[in-house]
Amino acid sequence: MSISPRFQQRSVVHVSKMATQAAAALLDELMGRSRNVLPEERNQNVHWDSPEVCRHYLVKFCPHDLFTNTKSDLGPCDKPVHDEELKREFEAANSYRRTAFEDEFVRYAESMLTEVDKRIRKGKQRLSLSVKDALASSTTGDGRVDEQLELLSERITGLVSEAERLGSEGNVEEAQGLLKLCDQLREERDSLRRSNENSVWHQAAEMAASQEKQMEVCEVCGAFLIVGDAQQRIDDHLTGKQHVGFAKLRQAIQEIRDGNIWQEERRPLLYTSAVESVRTSVEPQTMHVERCRSTEGHCSLHFVLAR
Repeated sequence: MSISPRFQQRSVVHVSKMATQAAAALLDELMGRSRNVLPEERNQNVHWDSPEVCRHYLVKFCPHDLFTNTKSDLGPCDKPVHDEELKREFEAANSYRRTAFEDEFVRYAESMLTEVDKRIRKGKQRLSLSVKDALASSTTGDGRVDEQLELLSERITGLVSEAERLGSEGNVEEAQGLLKLCDQLREERDSLRRSNENSVWHQAAEMAASQEKQMEVCEVCGAFLIVGDAQQRIDDHLTGKQHVGFAKLRQAIQEIRDGNIWQEERRPLLYTSAVESVRTSVEPQTMHVERCRSTEGHCSLHFVLAR
């Protein structure tokens, strides 16, 4: 069965079109849909709330840029547009429209910090357990001292039994002599026990303090740090991507929350100011507020004059 040249031509065109579309899709993914647009024209048709714009970047920064080539690397951002001009337009928008973006940023940042805080708690528990192990190993005491204490106790018990036997037989003086010897042995045993306990607890305290001084957990990123380490190593940690990245997340969340608190505290003042402004422009007792509606960060008051 022969295939007509016209059909062959259509097949070639169809395959070529599919290949072109696949190549275009790949370029869109790598370089963005506006790859062929001049830089000065690139964002003319893109608004800050367009779906291809990174919302996190508009609010503060894109978290995907914080941990590149680290164990916390998030990979490339799925939103191709990160533009400073759009960020300025977003910041100029009213607070009501920005709130949803800010809430989304806070939720995402908190989800990342939740994992870090878990790592910090586990690190502290690990250090605490190592200190307890050191205490346990130290408080076992010296085996030779324990043997001496045991021998003294056995000898005291034997002498007491012998003194009781001599006393029952009427040898009172000999029995009293053995009891005095028992008292001396008891004093020796108690002195040996006290010195051993003091030595053990002193050793345990030193070891525990040494363990605590050796390592600590960074409260920002959860990394283990050597206390008293060289300043260069400390500086390397503080300027590392992991520490700087999580510090920026924590700071950004706090700044957003502080801004929201300021907005909440300011709203009643705006309402009161608006009411007082209207009252001064009409006769007393001739108007009342019918409703107050807040939209897009603005308080809309509807006043009705009394008839």
